[in-house]
Amino acid sequence: MTAVADQDRQALRQKTAELLREIRTIEVQTSRLVDQHLAGSYQSAFKGQGVVFSEVRPYTPGDEVRAIDWRVTARTNEPYVKLFAEERELTMMLLVDMSASLDFGSGPFDKRHLVARLCATFAFSAIRNNDRVGLIGFTDRVEVFVPPRKGRKHVLSVLSRILSHVPAGTSTDLACALEYLSRLRHGTTVSLFVSDFVSDPPPGVDERFERALKIAARRHDIIPVRVEDPLERAMPALGLVAVEDLERPGLAGFVDLGRRGARRYRVDVGEARRAVERLFRRLSMDWIDVSTTSDWQAKVVGFFRRRARGAAR
Repeated sequence: MTAVADQDRQALRQKTAELLREIRTIEVQTSRLVDQHLAGSYQSAFKGQGVVFSEVRPYTPGDEVRAIDWRVTARTNEPYVKLFAEERELTMMLLVDMSASLDFGSGPFDKRHLVARLCATFAFSAIRNNDRVGLIGFTDRVEVFVPPRKGRKHVLSVLSRILSHVPAGTSTDLACALEYLSRLRHGTTVSLFVSDFVSDPPPGVDERFERALKIAARRHDIIPVRVEDPLERAMPALGLVAVEDLERPGLAGFVDLGRRGARRYRVDVGEARRAVERLFRRLSMDWIDVSTTSDWQAKVVGFFRRRARGAAR
């Protein structure tokens, strides 16, 4: 009994050490990206929500009459105007798909580790600007909620939750994360919505998902990030193959991936992807597509630059 317990403790220590090494690797990699490419563009890409009072100064000809501070003016017998500054502090919410399908990957790492890198990049950019970061992790239900806080240790804890979470749900419900976000009382947020956007029904034709996305987008800045693997978009013609559903272990079957079957699969996946893109365009959302085999850093840098240019106009 003692030997078994010792083996369990040793296995746990080893797993913990591996997780810490992975988190440290992600921190170093994404921090370098933030410092070299994103530090200057984050503030331009994500504006503060509204303005706050800063100070008063004496009135000068040409100032707006509406800006006059009548209390100070009455007290000093001289006209003074209020000055306001942009309310810079933001809340960055990470809405992260934690379903088992993210364990798939044919590239350098699987989709879950790519998700962790993406979240780390946005989270470290946020805390560099003294913004808060929170997490909503979901499968077919919300399984993880980490309230928004500041600081490096908090971000590392969020990354640990993303990498180590064992999903309880057996499918993906994209709408549930958005509905949960809409119920939160954290004001307006910048919300990174990270998923492979594979669900049943497909999100492009799911009325509940569209409704939840529209409602959330009225109050929050929603940024969809679609994480994919090339094999999910186009399968080679392999003939009759055995497949297993990652989200429902033990549920296996056979699929005809002959030339006709592989072509039909590619067409169906392509139409599902375009349906989601049409929805994002209707809602004027700028989304990011990343792959386990592509340069995800270039995609993120390009997104920040697009947002910064749009905000400058």
